[in-house]
Amino acid sequence: MFTVAQIKTAHSKVKSGADFPAYIQDIKKLGVTSYDVFVADGHSDYYGPNDYKASSPASHEPLAIGEPVDAEQFKKGLKEHQQGKTDYPTFIAMCATCGIEKWTVFLDKMSCVYYDKAVNEILAEEIPHIA
Repeated sequence: MFTVAQIKTAHSKVKSGADFPAYIQDIKKLGVTSYDVFVADGHSDYYGPNDYKASSPASHEPLAIGEPVDAEQFKKGLKEHQQGKTDYPTFIAMCATCGIEKWTVFLDKMSCVYYDKAVNEILAEEIPHIA
């Protein structure tokens, strides 16, 4: 089964949101079926078949998750990140400010769902397929 080190290697190729679809394909090949990214400290929980789970350590200093959710500002910031206009630390800080607690990527559905503290769905997106 996959390791956090293998996922970290795949993630090292990601420089902006524009690189995300290729990253998803890479970790899907490793056997990842879904994963959660927690904005507050940047750790991720990766899931595979047969209840397999691997967790990464925190990746940054704790961030406070804002309330209430500012969905419109979040969508604007997400679009900018996907266009490669912001780096990952900037994106994470924007998520926290806008009230996003985590996102879950479902590799089988090729979708990404963003949630607030109460686990309300704020936005669901299809992950673009790469050629």
